[in-house]
Amino acid sequence: MTVPLPPTTPPTSTTSETSATPATSMTVILPPRSMAARRRRISGVVFRDLAALRRSPVRMFEIVFWPTIELFVWGFVTLFLQSQRVPFIAAFLLGAVLLWQVLQKASNEISIAFLEDIWSRNLLNVQVSPLSNVEYVIGLIVFSFGKVVFAIAIMSGLALALYGFGITSLGAGLVPFMALLLVMGWSLGLVGICAVLRFGENAQVIAWSLVFVVQPLAGIFYPVETLPGPLQAVAGLLPATHVFTGMRTVLNGGAVPWDSLAWAALLDAVYLAATLGLFAWALRHARVRGRLSRFGE
Repeated sequence: MTVPLPPTTPPTSTTSETSATPATSMTVILPPRSMAARRRRISGVVFRDLAALRRSPVRMFEIVFWPTIELFVWGFVTLFLQSQRVPFIAAFLLGAVLLWQVLQKASNEISIAFLEDIWSRNLLNVQVSPLSNVEYVIGLIVFSFGKVVFAIAIMSGLALALYGFGITSLGAGLVPFMALLLVMGWSLGLVGICAVLRFGENAQVIAWSLVFVVQPLAGIFYPVETLPGPLQAVAGLLPATHVFTGMRTVLNGGAVPWDSLAWAALLDAVYLAATLGLFAWALRHARVRGRLSRFGE
């Protein structure tokens, strides 16, 4: 006897259910070498450091604390000089303080961002991730740039409110002045990072203090002609020297020395390329010697 089978209903298609789901649930896989993938990895470095900064009020306070103290000290000096009828010296000092902070913080902030990976024992994790060395450095630079802009904006507002000095008095030279100092600061910061990679955590002092070696040579608070002859030759090879000389020229009523700034830009390009190559060598040396796994111990 044949038993009739019950009518069967067509099975629900899994594909149709998947297609009915919102498009936002789909995962987009980018080619690893595409610009979109590189931007996403660089943004990951920036947002990682930003998240750590937002959760640390002490770090946020430190961004503006020391620059503000230095501004107050030199600001009171300028008030004294103004009372002695030397107002042009006051403008020179305030302009020098603001531009010096661009150079100092550009150097220190990129070094600190790298050292925080060491202190948190995260450097090895970064190195085994898909992040390339260039993307890692670019992420550090972008994040340090944001911190520099934030600090300089606050200092400029204080200088204008307390001492009547506007950084816009530098005119058309303001942007190239700051850009040249930023690039030089990043180069110095990379040299400090290379010292840590090559010689270990005991070399952290180089990452902190290297920029201060440049301070007496760059003629920040005085003309380069004040230096002895041999040191003047060394100062001429520093992009910052041409920036601060140009700043004094502009504040004294002169034109922006574009030829001198072009020479400074060439020096910046050479130094940045050299320090990037030095960073690649130091990182490769640290990998071969097995130092990456020992950082932070």
